[in-house]
Amino acid sequence: MTVRSILDSKGHHVASIDPDTKMATAVKALAERRIGALLVMGDGQIEGIISERDVVRVLAERGAGVLDEAVKAVMTRKVVTCTRSDTVAAVMEMMTSGKFRHLPVIDNGRVVGLVSIGDVVKYRVTEYEREQAALRDYIKSA
Repeated sequence: MTVRSILDSKGHHVASIDPDTKMATAVKALAERRIGALLVMGDGQIEGIISERDVVRVLAERGAGVLDEAVKAVMTRKVVTCTRSDTVAAVMEMMTSGKFRHLPVIDNGRVVGLVSIGDVVKYRVTEYEREQAALRDYIKSA
């Protein structure tokens, strides 16, 4: 099971935002799209990521005035990435040990997708259900 399998089922769309965009706009985009993170992209490269956790943290630290600041002042700059060939188990380990929920997928230096912990869990549950069904069918036919 690889990241490619997850992207093939969920799609390759990546929601992104410019680093100079105001935080208020980023928060609105997260809410309207019902997503947990936006990649911060500049000149076709990942500059950072802004997540719900980042928003909550910075609001608690600096108050509502931060909504008038640029995303680049708040975003997480150190972004861990993966590739399509990484295993789902490896991605789960990265997310768990790093305590983050969104992982950009890179291929030849380009962003080709974004997987969330929800995507990973959904994929794993589906795989387990398929395995159980196959085992049931095998037992019935034996």
